[in-house]
Amino acid sequence: MANFNSYVPKLKALEGYGKYTNNPVDKGGATMSGITLRTFRQFYGQNQTVDNLKAMTEAQWREIIKRGYWDIVKADYIEDQAVAEIIVDWAVNSGPAIVKKVQVIIGVTADGIVGACTIGTINRANARWLFEEIKKARIEFFKRIAAADPSQRAFLKGWINRINSFNYFCYE
Repeated sequence: MANFNSYVPKLKALEGYGKYTNNPVDKGGATMSGITLRTFRQFYGQNQTVDNLKAMTEAQWREIIKRGYWDIVKADYIEDQAVAEIIVDWAVNSGPAIVKKVQVIIGVTADGIVGACTIGTINRANARWLFEEIKKARIEFFKRIAAADPSQRAFLKGWINRINSFNYFCYE
């Protein structure tokens, strides 16, 4: 089964752990270590400020990633670590609703609910094939965003670089 703690170092590197950003073109707004103020408030209350976000502890960051993304896609039940990581990373990067896109790829009802059918189908799929299909779908997803909204084109290269930083691996 996939292991959250194995994914954390990669995510920290991808998200620039410890870095605060607030790019006016980025629709996420104020962001610390990849966590937006909106997401931080979902976990710690609507009264949280940018200063609270900037002071976020590693324990808080890990809780948000684990409960808000890893657990939502039920990654603990995904047998292949690489597949779990690319799915969770898409959720971190684009929101947990992307599970519907994964469901389309694997041919189950795209209802956004990760249940026994979704997990079973993920685990029965050829892991390398599924990993590559998710990678392609992510790239197409971001190309469509950039095509539909010119203000987001500046982020396309970074999004694609992030996706391409994932390579299939297996533990044998």
